[in-house]
Amino acid sequence: MPPGERPAHPPLPDWLEPIRRGAVDITVEELTRFVPPEGSDTRRGAVLMLFGHGPSGPDLLLTERAHDMRSHPGQVSFPGGSIDQQDASAAAAALREAEEETGVDPSGVEVFASLPELWLPPSNFAVTPVLAWWREESPVSVVDPREVHAVLREPIEELLDPQHRISVRHPSGWKGPAFLIGEDKDLILWGFTAGIIARLFDFVGWTQPWDASQMRDLPEHMLTVPREASGRSPLPDTNYREL
Repeated sequence: MPPGERPAHPPLPDWLEPIRRGAVDITVEELTRFVPPEGSDTRRGAVLMLFGHGPSGPDLLLTERAHDMRSHPGQVSFPGGSIDQQDASAAAAALREAEEETGVDPSGVEVFASLPELWLPPSNFAVTPVLAWWREESPVSVVDPREVHAVLREPIEELLDPQHRISVRHPSGWKGPAFLIGEDKDLILWGFTAGIIARLFDFVGWTQPWDASQMRDLPEHMLTVPREASGRSPLPDTNYREL
């Protein structure tokens, strides 16, 4: 190898190719009915949709928010948050936030695509989902328990299992797709994060037929907003809103 030349990274695994191609072709209209208004003063954020290959096969990195957060306590989401001035790009912000929340080493993460920017009107956030491959895995765990209760690696096979698919209903009347996740399938992944996963998997043809009539009301702990809570809310009031 010539001096100064860096070794080429191995290609993405074959199973991830449909996601890479889908991220190129999918349009914002196929993900959401909301787009940021031109010339608006929207706040911008980014989330990291990190695909790995764990002990149980291909998986996604997720976090369970601390149970005493000011908004949406105990809910499951991608690592992510606001794009700060020092962030060179949405990808840089997503990687920084993921490191701060889970301890993942960004040097082992290969960003391969981004989805269209998704607007969340209630909080006026424009969020870019950043897609990445965990090329060289590093240990992950809760970095700050005030912000994150648990770090999860959810197998994609489990997300696709029709037995783990349900619909959920919010007291506001909103209904949407959800996933039962975790070792005991006692956590509900719903809202913004579930919508991205469901619609991307639909687009690339991974989704298996499931019974959307299996409806559950959201548990009380996901709706409670404590009077006093620690931690920050990087993407407030977004999770129950329809994409």
